[in-house]
Amino acid sequence: HRVSGVDVAQAIVSGGLFLADVLGDTVRALPEARFLWLVDEQDAEAARVCGALVAAHPGVRIDVMPMPPAPDRTNPKLWKLEAAYRASAAPVFLVLDDDTRMSSATLGALVQALETDDLATSLPVYRSADTWPSQLLAQFVANNAAVTYLSLQPWIAPVTINGMAYAIRRSTLDAMSGFAPLLAHLTDDLAVAGAVRAGGGTIAQVAATHEVETTVRDLGHYRQLMHRWTLFALLLLRTQPARVQALVTLVLGLPPVLLMLLVLRAWLVPSPVAWVMLGLLLIVRSIVIVSLHRAVGTPGQHRAGASIASELWQPVHLVHALVSPVIVWRTRRYRVRANDDFETA
Repeated sequence: HRVSGVDVAQAIVSGGLFLADVLGDTVRALPEARFLWLVDEQDAEAARVCGALVAAHPGVRIDVMPMPPAPDRTNPKLWKLEAAYRASAAPVFLVLDDDTRMSSATLGALVQALETDDLATSLPVYRSADTWPSQLLAQFVANNAAVTYLSLQPWIAPVTINGMAYAIRRSTLDAMSGFAPLLAHLTDDLAVAGAVRAGGGTIAQVAATHEVETTVRDLGHYRQLMHRWTLFALLLLRTQPARVQALVTLVLGLPPVLLMLLVLRAWLVPSPVAWVMLGLLLIVRSIVIVSLHRAVGTPGQHRAGASIASELWQPVHLVHALVSPVIVWRTRRYRVRANDDFETA
């Protein structure tokens, strides 16, 4: 799968243990692409990693672009992507997080989808470390990625995208005036998807996958990530019509709540029948999830214990997001009132 005519924009921040490995793997997988690496001016470690990779791959076009700090109430990722957009002229603009690996096969699927749609996004798969927090995060994604992004397509067109990896036509970006009109939006994936749809464009959700390897330091860091993701999901849901809200709540929100209620019922009012029924439910649940992984080409991702624990925590994360509007995003804290109404906390 050799794909040319693609500029890959990556907003890079140091701190992840796997930064050099992830960036290097993608460079080796996509040698025909041009890479635009956007690094904070004060981030000496990120500059060092990028410089070493540039030296190690002299045959690949890599432009390291130092960036000044984003102004207050400005999305730092969109701030960097706007600079990459201005420096790009390729027909396909690929946005890739710095903890995300992209294969040539997945990029080929995205580019092929752009023949009929304006934006195409792939499915995340997490590479889990041996630590419990990392496994919880990986299983949350494994439980929900395909279900969230693929299961609703028979009823509604995609309303948002996975911001870790998506490709967009240059002509579509030009029609949107780039990312500049979206700088005041905190959730960049929702903002980009909304701009594409507002301009009459369409979004393709492909079943091809991209691999994410995030450093999850401890349970507190896991809680921060889940709090941010859950709050972003609520911001998205609030922008949707009542019919879509009801459908998403039924298909995606109800199962973890029902599972928690069944576990509590078996624990508080124990009986052989209750435990047998719960056990049968968990077995069927695992079979369904494993079958889904096989269907989308990600076998071997399911870890039953971490998967169940992750799903049982989802209602807790929802309550946390409802009562606490302050999120931690890498090195910054934001107080969030709406997608386009936030400030440094």
